[in-house]
Amino acid sequence: MKRSDRLVAMTNYLVEHPMELISLPFFSDTYGAAKSSISEDLSIINHMFKEDGIGYLESISGAAGGVKYVPNVSLNNSESMINKLCEELEDPNRILPGGYLFMSDILGTPSTVRDVGRLFASRFAGLNIDSIVTVATKGIPLAYAVASFLNVPVVIVRRDPKVTEGSTVSINYVSGSSKKIQTMVLSKRSLKPGENVCIIDDFMKAGGTINGMKNLLQEFDANVKAIGVLAEAEDEEEDRVVDDYTSLLQIKNVDSNSKQIEVIKGNYFDQY
Repeated sequence: MKRSDRLVAMTNYLVEHPMELISLPFFSDTYGAAKSSISEDLSIINHMFKEDGIGYLESISGAAGGVKYVPNVSLNNSESMINKLCEELEDPNRILPGGYLFMSDILGTPSTVRDVGRLFASRFAGLNIDSIVTVATKGIPLAYAVASFLNVPVVIVRRDPKVTEGSTVSINYVSGSSKKIQTMVLSKRSLKPGENVCIIDDFMKAGGTINGMKNLLQEFDANVKAIGVLAEAEDEEEDRVVDDYTSLLQIKNVDSNSKQIEVIKGNYFDQY
């Protein structure tokens, strides 16, 4: 196999298997090349990943070592992605009765959802996440996007039990915005005790739903290592019950009368 062909094949394999440790002998056997040539190829790939601002290769030495692709969005790429989201959400036609915003088209666009997943995965890649947890239904595409880059399973918390879930654990929680008592359930088979989990949701007002998920996850002895939300509302900040989270966007103002929306960057860049 020519080096150019091998570089394309190896790059594709690494991108399709993020956060997975791959041994040099695997590449050597698969593509019929010496380990020294494979090492040179990996150096080239690592350089281009960094140049493009999409991640890097982490090398682990030793008999059980190898290399793995770690998603890591550069600052410039992150700003470009989030600025684009801000512009899309500031379209006055998105305003719905009650001051809500129509976001279903964004959550239904594969390229946008993938960008969001890449951003969150970049932020949480070093936390040894075992599972991504979300609540049905709008957060599901975002959760799968993050999970695809961290190479971990998705666990879905539901509002009511399903017969296909088997035995479940349920809790009651108070919605942060409406102050209503609601229920959420999770299958007992979903998580193992001691797992590191990341909560992903599409929108957060006061944080009651996310706080409910945290309480539910305590029943599984899970460790909530990170919380990511696509957008947060500003007007509920004083009553917010969740404070340790990462948001991409903050919706500061929705004026139904003047048809104006102000959307700014969330706290994602506070950690740079």
